[in-house]
Amino acid sequence: MGYFHSVRLEEDKCKGCTNCIKHCPTEAIRVREGKARIIQERCIDCGECIRICPNHAKIAVGDGLEALDAYRYRVALPAPAFVSQFAGRADLEHILGALLTLGFDAVYEVALAAEVVARETRRYLDNYRGKKPLISPACPAVVGLIQVRFPSLVEQILPLVTPMDLAARLARREGVRATGLPPEAIGTFFLSPCPAKITAGRQPQEGMAGPDGVIPLAAIYGDIRQRLATAPSCPSRAGASGYGWGHSGGENASIGGRRLLEVDGIHHVIEVLTQIETGDFEDIDYIEAQACPGGCVGGALMVRNPYLARLELRQLTRELPAGRVDLPDPGGSLAMAPVQPRPALLLDADLATALEKMRRLEATQALLPGLDCGSCGSPNCRALAEDIVRGEAQDTDCVFVLRDRVRVLAEEVVELARKLPPSMAQPERGSDNETAGNSGASEFTGPGRGESPGPGG
Repeated sequence: MGYFHSVRLEEDKCKGCTNCIKHCPTEAIRVREGKARIIQERCIDCGECIRICPNHAKIAVGDGLEALDAYRYRVALPAPAFVSQFAGRADLEHILGALLTLGFDAVYEVALAAEVVARETRRYLDNYRGKKPLISPACPAVVGLIQVRFPSLVEQILPLVTPMDLAARLARREGVRATGLPPEAIGTFFLSPCPAKITAGRQPQEGMAGPDGVIPLAAIYGDIRQRLATAPSCPSRAGASGYGWGHSGGENASIGGRRLLEVDGIHHVIEVLTQIETGDFEDIDYIEAQACPGGCVGGALMVRNPYLARLELRQLTRELPAGRVDLPDPGGSLAMAPVQPRPALLLDADLATALEKMRRLEATQALLPGLDCGSCGSPNCRALAEDIVRGEAQDTDCVFVLRDRVRVLAEEVVELARKLPPSMAQPERGSDNETAGNSGASEFTGPGRGESPGPGG
């Protein structure tokens, strides 16, 4: 199966420093021959490598404004967290209006679609009698994490459309009504705070046509800031509860009325998902899980400090109504097909072969030092053992194993150097007895053999 990934490596900038391999939540990166390599099957486009790389060698590839030229009517779909990057510099209406100066003909707030999804989520939870807790599908990086590392939990992902995909549907329908153009002439463009949503936009949920393009927020941040002072006004149609989806806890606040848990930061999410697998949190109805710290305001493609952005977002929307009463008709079902696991961590498709490889993996791991230093180019010793079993590395990639091998080899060379063939051996100087006899002769002061004794002898 092929995967589209927005996260890419700029190889000429990569120094092979191994920072990225230690922070990747799915162990999707290796360093080989001095350069990072991304394992496509494991990458979930969370953006942690972008955030951590000191050399800026990881980037997110999305659409540019030139993509608007392919459509006769263009609609911007700003994420709820989008406006947090400009709050304090302009009011909400002028932030939205600045998008109209970039070539968009209309703006459809994803926050409005989020309110529709929140309403449908409440209804779903009211009637749900299955295994708990259900997990929000809103963060595509978390969904990918579950597919790769926690496949037993895919059935607990809420099977509803995301606000991004619903906003694209509603904006396209509204554009057709406003212009009379066919749907294919209407272009919808999501303004993304993170690379995971760029990927999700290119691979929409089954049964739902997503946005026609996804533009990284960082790519247009400067253009929007320059236009805020002269931007036209574009009235907001969403409420504060919809914009709350831009930060951690906002989705749960818009749903309300139940035992709801929120967690943000990919490594904190991993801790919670691990506990869910072991049977914890069964008394929780729903978990809002977001990969970025603070939620979407902390996305890898955002510019402002996430904590300041969260504060600004709340202040910007404090004068909005709590939520819209007259929400738009979603224009069809919001149910989505169940999420399927990604077979990224399988050692082999054949069970017997996989078990044999697992035995070899554990035996190989036992021979490694267990220091998880990353010097080998794999994130930890177990990952190196797995790479060895897969034929993608060798044990001497470990500097400690290599050092021991070199030491043993050096000792063998020294030992061999002492073992010369008999034909090259040097004659011995004599035995101990011969040495003792020679010593006695040297001390004798009488006449030599065959000489006559002197007078009186």
